[in-house]
Amino acid sequence: MTRKQALLRLSQVQFAAWELHVYLDTHPDDMAAALRYKQYASEYQKMLSEFEMQFGPITGPANGNDWLKDPWPWENAKESDC
Repeated sequence: MTRKQALLRLSQVQFAAWELHVYLDTHPDDMAAALRYKQYASEYQKMLSEFEMQFGPITGPANGNDWLKDPWPWENAKESDC
């Protein structure tokens, strides 16, 4: 399976899990949907782990608020650019 195919499949499973999550917000007593949500969420975590082992991480490392310490794009502008 190519990276693109694996990412598409991962996105599909994530979408299905998210839609069931939203559905369960308004139908909390639907046990069949809750079970299906748990299955999709579990499958997503498994697929994500396999994807990251094969192709590397999808997102960068989470460093909390470190990104706030970086200069903002307008802070790098030269006076002649303003």
